[in-house]
Order: sequence, then structure tokens, then C-alpha cells
Amino acid sequence: MADDSFSLYDLRIEWVPGDRCFCAAKPGDHFELHGEQLQFPPGQSWSIYTLAAVLPLLPAKQRETHPNDWMSTDALVACPDPNCNAKFRIRRMAKREFRHSETTAVPLTGNDDSKA
Repeated sequence: MADDSFSLYDLRIEWVPGDRCFCAAKPGDHFELHGEQLQFPPGQSWSIYTLAAVLPLLPAKQRETHPNDWMSTDALVACPDPNCNAKFRIRRMAKREFRHSETTAVPLTGNDDSKA
């Protein structure tokens, strides 16, 4: 069987306080993304609006990007509340290995959707 492994960065998403915050975030609040699993520390919760702003960026931040790509350099996401100036930092951590065969039922070969 061919090697079907790939790697993704684990991510840590941290609240960066501003002078006004309405989402009940506190200094030190964070969560991590390992593969497709969000991991929240005990007792911490996150606003659904904050998650909605951050979640679309996470799959791209998990992957290798060109050094000149803005996804490689930009790490702060603004709070979606226009009356709040807090931000959320996305930090790449260690890489984790995955196998295609353990993450999807779609085979590696013979399923080229570009011919559809």
C-alpha cells in the first residue's frame, strides 16, 4: 500500500484582550485544534460569534503555506463585534501525522473530480 500520510499543524487560538470586550472572554482563554477536534480547557467557553469569525481560517492555518502567503504571516483575527477591539491569535504548534485512509472513505486514486 502506498504511503497515505499527511501532516497538519496543531493550532492554539488565544484571546488577546482589548479595552472593551462583551463576549465574557478572560485573559488566558484559549482552545486548541488537533486535526479536526476542538479542545477546550475545563471551565472555558467561547462565544459562537467569535468561533464563527475564527473557524473558516483554521483549516488553512493547519497546512503548510508559502512563506510569502499572508496565511503564513497574519495570525490575528478581529472580534466580529464592531464595538469590541479584542483579537484572537492563531498559533501553529507541533505537526501531527494523519493517514488519508483513516480520515475519509474516498480512495486516494480513481476519484479525480476534475474530470466531472
